[in-house]
Amino acid sequence: MAGTVALIVAAGRGHRFGAEQPKQYLPLAGRALLYHSARAFTEHPAVDAVRVIIHGDDRALYEDAIAGLNLLDPTPGGVERQDSARLGLESLQDIAPERVLIHDAARPAVDSGVIDRVLGALDSLPGAIPALAVSDTLKRGDNDLVEDTVERAGLWRAQTPQGFRYGDILAAHRAAQGKALTDDAAVAEAAGLAVGLVAGAESNVKVTTDGDLTRLERLFSRILVSRTGMGFDVHAFGPGDHVTLCGHKIEHDRGLIGHSDADVGLHALIDAVLGAVGGGDIGTHFPPSDPQWKGVDSVVFATGARKMVAEAGGIIDHLDVTIACEAPKVGPHRAAMTARIADAFGVGPGQVNVKATTTERLGFVGRGEGIAAMAVATLRLPA
Repeated sequence: MAGTVALIVAAGRGHRFGAEQPKQYLPLAGRALLYHSARAFTEHPAVDAVRVIIHGDDRALYEDAIAGLNLLDPTPGGVERQDSARLGLESLQDIAPERVLIHDAARPAVDSGVIDRVLGALDSLPGAIPALAVSDTLKRGDNDLVEDTVERAGLWRAQTPQGFRYGDILAAHRAAQGKALTDDAAVAEAAGLAVGLVAGAESNVKVTTDGDLTRLERLFSRILVSRTGMGFDVHAFGPGDHVTLCGHKIEHDRGLIGHSDADVGLHALIDAVLGAVGGGDIGTHFPPSDPQWKGVDSVVFATGARKMVAEAGGIIDHLDVTIACEAPKVGPHRAAMTARIADAFGVGPGQVNVKATTTERLGFVGRGEGIAAMAVATLRLPA
């Protein structure tokens, strides 16, 4: 059973926005809004799975938008947002997570801190939402005239993700069918569930107008800068019947010697990612002197490096690795290695490049004494 699943509500038509296609598929910093919204949860270490709720006519748009993300299969939504959320919750019955986060696809700038605070509140409450206290003076008006001033004390601007214990919110949504409630917190309130307030973020904007999208475009372009890291690793041959390269086992008449699984390709890639994020090297975080890492799958280390990037608010754009060896042959395994790297680092296969070379029989690689790997990682990180 998954601990936490995020549902991204993306079945709306966005008529108020006025674009030719639903706003969740409009471009932002080179990718669809939906990509950024879903990626915030796939990269969060406390979220076990992500599912998007889509309109039945949008499957092609969806597939193009989420390329590179590891998501559960999408599920169709309903006529109203409340219907879509309920259907999304119904689709998780086979998973039965402990907690669920429900997020609007049109909020592409949600950060890990907001997610952390919502999840933290669920330790003691059945529901929690991020919100911002209203600071502006509020007026009620009619026909362009002020009728009266609304007391703003105790008023909050609700955001998403809104988090709940799964069984509670599923039952609440089932009970609320046919009601016109504006968000999932209102559904929970109608069922008598206590809903906590945690700090939201001004940057967690919901795209409603073209101006919202323009502001977010400026935000995304301003805060992220490109960083490059390099990695290099070597492992000697020893007894064994296979080698593990880039997370993929290849039958061979010898193995590679190392404290973990001696995956020279992943080790170089991990060092490259850590270099780009300013995180030292693989030995700093997973020292070979620590017995807990003995024989461990190096994908665990890759996941740790990926987590560091997410915690820093970064994006992995591209990974490039070159394997230097006389044997085994890498070419027949390139596709499998690419897929394993992409999965380990949470990127698309198109963002990974695997190459192989020999050293023309020169040096320790040429003499067949071991394998070397060189890697370059390109990230975008907050300035």
